[in-house]
Amino acid sequence: MHPSEVLFKGTRQPVSIPACDHYAGSEKLMRKSVALQQELGPLFDITFDCEDGAATGDEEAHARLVGSLIADETNHFGRIGARVHDTASAFFENDVALICEAAASRLAYLVIPKADGIAEVAYAIDVVNHHAKQAGRDALPIHVLIETHGALADVHAIAALPEVECLSFGIMDFISAHYGAIPGSAMHTPGQFTHPLIVRAKLEVAAACHAHGKVPSHNVTTEINDTAVVANDASRAMAEFGYTRMWSIHPDQIKPILKTFVPRSSEVNEAFHILAEAQAAQWGPIQQNGKLHDRASYRYYWTILQRAKLSGIALPESAAALL
Repeated sequence: MHPSEVLFKGTRQPVSIPACDHYAGSEKLMRKSVALQQELGPLFDITFDCEDGAATGDEEAHARLVGSLIADETNHFGRIGARVHDTASAFFENDVALICEAAASRLAYLVIPKADGIAEVAYAIDVVNHHAKQAGRDALPIHVLIETHGALADVHAIAALPEVECLSFGIMDFISAHYGAIPGSAMHTPGQFTHPLIVRAKLEVAAACHAHGKVPSHNVTTEINDTAVVANDASRAMAEFGYTRMWSIHPDQIKPILKTFVPRSSEVNEAFHILAEAQAAQWGPIQQNGKLHDRASYRYYWTILQRAKLSGIALPESAAALL
């Protein structure tokens, strides 16, 4: 049996996707993002943005452009998704229909913004499934932005939906929804990591994701000139809040985010040796360096190897049997 079948027997294997989600809205920036992904490899995802990327009056043309770029041969890795308009918008279903018609088979995921709870997310998934199936795609992953009071209240139910693979915290809209009760300073560091209402929301999103094997994606850093700020935000998001993915809104943010989320080489080596010995022991308990390991710790170290693989870290040839 494959290690994932042994270690996650009776439960759904946790989702594994790249640690950085880079957003691009204009045609120029979308094409630049694709070129950068070709250069670096599938180490980060790209999300083409219909919600904020389309100029007023050009929504349909923009959705067609997004579909054509995702379907294009320059999409080498199939790791490009799209954020559509929210379900209350007149452009929501048209976005979904046009993008699926053009690129359902190449689409990595669709992002649903501003949902006000489980009912809206379920409705959005029904619409996506309908158009995806018409285009020949049975299962299309869904990412959901948690940025309203209703979505946060239903966050565990949303994370439990089988089509959902990632929840992103939308800090700007979430703060705006408090109508001045949360200061603007909470949109940035250090406030975004210390204000009680923001801390509570971030932890709820992360906890819901991990309870259901989904990926929590941290909000943007608006600082685009100082990469040290980006790296610091990514480090705190991972170490203090349990996030395993983060948004990028500028190409210069991608590498600091990836570097932060990459497992340390010493941890990768430790994970490989523990899992190799565990496999030789038919996944029974082992002792290594004076410490006892069993399937609980094996699951942890297996995710370390998965993260390393997604980050492009060179692994021993024998590690392939473990992944």
